[in-house]
Amino acid sequence: MAAPDDAGGPGPGPFRDLRSVLITSVLSLERLELDLFRGRHHWVPSTQRLFGGQIVGQALVAAARAVSHDEQVHSLHCYFVRAGDPKVPVLYEVERTRTGKSFSVRSVKAIQHGKPIFTCQASFQLSQESPVQHQFTMPAVPPPEELLMQEELIQKFLQNPNLAERYRKHLNKIQAENVPIDIKPVNPPNMFFSEAQEPKQLLWVRARGYIGETDMKLHCCVAAYISDYAFLGTALLPHRHHRVKFMVSLDHSMWFHAPFRADHWMLYECESPWAGGCRGLVQGRLWRRDGVLAVTCVQEGVIRVEQTPNPSKL
Repeated sequence: MAAPDDAGGPGPGPFRDLRSVLITSVLSLERLELDLFRGRHHWVPSTQRLFGGQIVGQALVAAARAVSHDEQVHSLHCYFVRAGDPKVPVLYEVERTRTGKSFSVRSVKAIQHGKPIFTCQASFQLSQESPVQHQFTMPAVPPPEELLMQEELIQKFLQNPNLAERYRKHLNKIQAENVPIDIKPVNPPNMFFSEAQEPKQLLWVRARGYIGETDMKLHCCVAAYISDYAFLGTALLPHRHHRVKFMVSLDHSMWFHAPFRADHWMLYECESPWAGGCRGLVQGRLWRRDGVLAVTCVQEGVIRVEQTPNPSKL
């Protein structure tokens, strides 16, 4: 299951020395026993909770090490049950739930301080051909070469003296984070007004650094890491006049449809069909540049805001 080679990411030559930190550090687990692994942290959000995408990605790495080379992940379903502690490593315990002729299931438990913080089931499949095939159509958007990186957009906003102070603080926090993902927003929110926006966003995303042609399972692990970044925030776009007190993922599911390169640009199409009861639901699709639907994601999270909204002005 090889991913197509396109011009969307760093290629051979000097870039081979710039290996993605997602491979060399974040998703590099230490094997302690046959099905027991230890993972460490590269980036911790300002909330001082472990980044959910890191836990999902590392859990999938652990599960993938318990199947044969020819089996590829086609789905995973996860629950975040406790906040992760960034001061200690995470242990990943794999259970070989089922090994069949076509499909295998692996269950993973992430543990800190003797208690599970996360559970996951991943299903793997041997490649099978079928005449039953269809997909949605990729949205028409400008290519990433015509758009600014997220860091460039932030710098542009920060240079404007009219930027509201709370947005300035928020953008400075983002700017200080060393996230190993390249992001180019297609429709960035207007930072000068708190007006409601449609709960949809489009982002070009890729892993920072070079990964190259390798086992497709590794690219899926990287995509799992990327998929959680800024995902739940889609549900807040119609409610920008509210100040967020607490926001955290409850669960995360992914379905892998076609091979891809996680270090090449992919379009992340995110939307939120519903929010209520202090929860928000978001759906996402990762598209290859050639229009092939590679991954589908769904997540629900807790969203608590201050009851009195902020006035919609600077």
